[in-house]
Amino acid sequence: MNAEYKLLIEQARALIESEPDPIANAANLASLIYHNVSDLNWAGFYFYRKDELVLGPFMGQVACTRIPIGKGVCGTAFETKQTLVVADVHEFEGHIACDSTSESEVVVPFSFNGQTNIQDGVAGVLDIDSPVKNRFGAAEQELFELLAHLYVQESEGSV
Repeated sequence: MNAEYKLLIEQARALIESEPDPIANAANLASLIYHNVSDLNWAGFYFYRKDELVLGPFMGQVACTRIPIGKGVCGTAFETKQTLVVADVHEFEGHIACDSTSESEVVVPFSFNGQTNIQDGVAGVLDIDSPVKNRFGAAEQELFELLAHLYVQESEGSV
């Protein structure tokens, strides 16, 4: 991981380590990511609520409010419990175009152990979009997975 991303992890840790509220932490992380990772047009969270993903804190253009489980990149990552890195969203079968300028996407599912309103341990997804095809590689996947892990670690006691 490059020095810039290592610094971003440390900034995220400092930003949320003393705040237990998961919504406040999601809002600050979305802003931190959006303003510090180049070539993004959306960064935010969706939370599992009553058999669908519901929009949480984000930065960027307006977004889809609800996403069915198993649909689009977010719903698929949630259902499979695996990070998805999509080089060209237009080639992803069933892609949901919340913002027509998005070209590539990374979605990281996360879970809060012990939370009651979750599906098989998954509580939501961290979703990052770019207007540039092939924007995300292994370094960005690692960065976003570490940020999602940090988010859960710092917020888990409050959900």
